[in-house]
Amino acid sequence: MTNAFRELSSALPWYFPTLVFIFGACIGSFLNVCIYRIPAGKSVVRPGSHCACGAPIAWYDNIPIVSWFLLRGKARCCGRPFSFRYPAVETLTGALFLACWLIAPTVPAAFCWMTFTAILVAATFIDLDTFTIPDRFSVGGMVLGLALSLFVPSLHHSHLFASANLSSLAEGIVGAFVGTALVYWIMVLAEIVLRRPAMGEGDVKLMGAIGAFCGWKGAVFALFGGAVLGTVAVLSWSLARLILGKGLKTEIPAHAALPDDPSAAKPEEKKPADDSQDDVPEGAVPFGPSLAGGALLYLLFAQGYMDAYLAQVGWILGAK
Repeated sequence: MTNAFRELSSALPWYFPTLVFIFGACIGSFLNVCIYRIPAGKSVVRPGSHCACGAPIAWYDNIPIVSWFLLRGKARCCGRPFSFRYPAVETLTGALFLACWLIAPTVPAAFCWMTFTAILVAATFIDLDTFTIPDRFSVGGMVLGLALSLFVPSLHHSHLFASANLSSLAEGIVGAFVGTALVYWIMVLAEIVLRRPAMGEGDVKLMGAIGAFCGWKGAVFALFGGAVLGTVAVLSWSLARLILGKGLKTEIPAHAALPDDPSAAKPEEKKPADDSQDDVPEGAVPFGPSLAGGALLYLLFAQGYMDAYLAQVGWILGAK
């Protein structure tokens, strides 16, 4: 099987990357359903995809990425517009899955990275819409990350014990504890200084998932790298509003307003997610997307640099 895989990959180098991108786009289509329905307390299985007018969406109008452009962003049944977020999430997920396939050290690790990426994409857009991160993505992601760490040792690179599986599990456990502890104490201290909540418990739990998949080094990078990414994003958006005018929307449209469900026009009936925040301060920015961005940046691009930097720092401290 391995030889056949290598021969096919060598003869058709585009074949598996193309399949992975298509697979990722399909997962992105499912994530769109999760992003809308999970915060609303609805099943992600039933009913099937349907327009806001109640008409079911045919399979040929539900092809990831392609259908939106063929329909020019409008429903075939009633002509209602569909948000560009749908193909955007599908394309983003497909691209991230492709990056995981090309960069991960092994095929099992690549699928672990894809799973982690799907969790981060869903958590990011739900947090942008609702300022909440459901426990199924944060706590569930941490549990899943630890399980995969045990059974897929190539997910981590550690040599704490003789067994590679136990070594990988230990790296995931340490990462989960370090990640949650860092954000928890920053949250507590910031609340004391600012006298108002600075972060939510969902961010603490999400860091547990990030640490389980990326280890403690990835958790540290995700926190501080995410803070930089978030700062750059907020400053860029503020500058864009200053230049282009205040007519720009300050919020990303919630999925409750998208023509994805007949009840979409009733946001007041929307159920809160697991970590709901009753009083979100005006002008607040969700931190979950920044943490997710920092984690993906570490996983896909900066892992080697971060590990080398920490090794160099350790050598300098040891020399002293």
